[in-house]
Amino acid sequence: MTRGMVLSDDHGARLLARLLWGLSYQARPGTVVLIDRAFLTPTPFEAESPDPIVLVPGWCTPFDERVAGEFKRRLPLAKPEGTVRWHTFGLDRTVEPGALDDWWGRYRRREHNGRVGHSHGFVVLTPSSPDESRAWALQAMRLNTQGAFGTDYTYLGPFDRSYEGEIQVFRGFRSMVSVAGRARTRVLSRPDAPDEPEALRPAIWNEAEIIRGEAHLRIREWNDSGYRLGRAAAVMLAHAGVADLDDLAAIGSVEAYRRMRAAGLKGLGLEMLWAMEGALTYRDRRNVTAERRGALLAELGTETAPEPARPRRRRYRAPINPAPHRSGHGRTP
Repeated sequence: MTRGMVLSDDHGARLLARLLWGLSYQARPGTVVLIDRAFLTPTPFEAESPDPIVLVPGWCTPFDERVAGEFKRRLPLAKPEGTVRWHTFGLDRTVEPGALDDWWGRYRRREHNGRVGHSHGFVVLTPSSPDESRAWALQAMRLNTQGAFGTDYTYLGPFDRSYEGEIQVFRGFRSMVSVAGRARTRVLSRPDAPDEPEALRPAIWNEAEIIRGEAHLRIREWNDSGYRLGRAAAVMLAHAGVADLDDLAAIGSVEAYRRMRAAGLKGLGLEMLWAMEGALTYRDRRNVTAERRGALLAELGTETAPEPARPRRRRYRAPINPAPHRSGHGRTP
């Protein structure tokens, strides 16, 4: 099996946590939990069709390549024979700070042999023991997108140069899916739309940046011969007398920003300053530290006030229920 990823939002991660927690107590030989495509959304980056997610209790249910192939042939499943009442008693109590530290203190002495991967079109999560299933549930339950970057993640499975699996959540997951869908539709409607996924995906990413109004923030991009200014960024930077990355390095991000501001460019904001600084230091603009941003603003001049923060809307959080929540790429409950 190749590496498996689950992408979702806070709600999806908590739902996955409850499925894993309940599985640790309720699994019987032959039990699997399937989150099929009807309960998933397209991927948040390319709007590709999602892969079903299978949760397998590795301590009592075998799920090798042969079983996975047979399981796939049985899909879609027929009308259900009944309802399973899913219990997650103890999960909310265990994630309390004191109780959680206590639980991890006991669990760290156990073996971690669970596997995460991709087989026959499924993303397969196979904790090796009830305790490991609970550990994965707690990892998913603690994910929180309210930090500065609006995303959080946790790794699953053993480490061998990298981890086999990952759960990642995004604060703007629904918006990302929507933008990716619009971008995919636009790209595929063109007569010269790429046929191969390796070419189609970058085209969708580029179109998504245009839809979000962020294309100009791609300061540095790769072509066949090396790095160059992004096309949208180059249009804006031309007003600052910047023709290439060497010019930008020579005058610096602050002076380039000052010149563009003097030219009265529409759509110019401090994100452009962070993006230029990130390009010059080979990092994402979101990774420019608060201290460095303060230094850039000080260099720019006291007449520059930080951009006002966007008003934050209160987010509706639906109660978690036993039905799987829609989400993304074989990737998301």
